[in-house]
Amino acid sequence: QVQLVESGGGLVQPGGSLRLSCAPSEFTLDYYAIGWFRQAPGKEREGVSCISSRDGSTYYADSVKGRFTISRDNAKNTVYLQMSSLKPEDTAVYYCTADRRLPCTDEAIYFFDSWGQGTQVTVSS
Repeated sequence: QVQLVESGGGLVQPGGSLRLSCAPSEFTLDYYAIGWFRQAPGKEREGVSCISSRDGSTYYADSVKGRFTISRDNAKNTVYLQMSSLKPEDTAVYYCTADRRLPCTDEAIYFFDSWGQGTQVTVSS
């Protein structure tokens, strides 16, 4: 397991945008698949998106497809989640997750073994 640090959360109005960042504390991201989860109060966690280490292929949950974009900047050792057209139902704690062995798929993301502490995203007017 590795340590991850998220940043960029906050309060935004519906229709607004935020960019979340995920950076490791002591390793390079190059060889890791990186993903984002979210969990709202009283709801199950949801795998939002991930990006592979090998070919940059991505996965998006249907709930965010077309609105969220995941990207990685290996030079800055950071993965970003650009969130646009935000809705109140996007309100949740967002967690960065990583795995060196597993691929980026809608099923594998739930087995990634490293997690950050989370960052709160609140979409409200």
